[in-house]
Amino acid sequence: MTKRWIVLSALFSLFQMIFGISSSAQTGQISGLEIRIRALLSTDDQGVFAVAYRDLDEPDRMVFINEHEVFHAASTMKTPVLYEVFRQAKQGRFNIHDSIIVKNEFYSIVDSSVFSIDLTGDSTEILKGKVGRKATIYELCFEMITKSSNLATNVIIDLVGAKNVTNAMREIGANDLQVLRGVEDLKAFELGLSNTTTAIDLLVLFEALEKDKLPDPESSSEILKILRSQFYRDIIPRYLPREVVVANKTGSITQVMHDSGLVFLPDGRKYGLVLLSKKWTDEAKTREKMAQISKMIYESYAK
Repeated sequence: MTKRWIVLSALFSLFQMIFGISSSAQTGQISGLEIRIRALLSTDDQGVFAVAYRDLDEPDRMVFINEHEVFHAASTMKTPVLYEVFRQAKQGRFNIHDSIIVKNEFYSIVDSSVFSIDLTGDSTEILKGKVGRKATIYELCFEMITKSSNLATNVIIDLVGAKNVTNAMREIGANDLQVLRGVEDLKAFELGLSNTTTAIDLLVLFEALEKDKLPDPESSSEILKILRSQFYRDIIPRYLPREVVVANKTGSITQVMHDSGLVFLPDGRKYGLVLLSKKWTDEAKTREKMAQISKMIYESYAK
């Protein structure tokens, strides 16, 4: 055993004792990559982080850190919603290119009172002029993912049902991912009734899309096509080479920032990566730290 490895192993043990970081890899050999990631996460005491990385072709190559920690899902819940849309379309409940009315009246899960999305803060201009008019389900899904439109999300959740989204996640083995409601339901938020996820659950979902081709090969291909069109690319893709393709979905609210997705190398290799964070105080520093973790994983994988 080299001196370098002894030092790295000692540092890892110290980080475990100080920060109480859990990992599915604790019972086995800790890779140098995981030790480097943990060292980066321990550079300050700001925030709680989770990492779930796995090679889709060689699943023994992985890094799991706090993978079962529960986080507010923020907009990462929109990927499970997208999955359920295509699943129901495959079942014949509707056609993905059907048109539906874009409404801006929704009902709180607390007391069924009506609330609306603040269109001044919604992330897509395209749908603002379509309230009261029709848009295709596909168009709404595209805006929900690529620009993270909350308006599109709530219209789509009303279509497919939040409970159905959660049930679909259970079917694929995402056991703790919970979609209770649409977004901007402030009464529910104040009572702590929020959508939640873990890093491992989001990884399971992305693996199902690519490795298992769920809900079916054609739908999986379309879902990944939408995810590859993601507008927000400042975490997982930030420092990756331009020829590397990333299909991802971000999410953020106050003191919460996430990114999740699949990374495709030009030679055909691919891996899943989920980075979750909460309880931090410096947004720019947190974003940079997460982007550096993605870069670190890519550089290790590309070798």
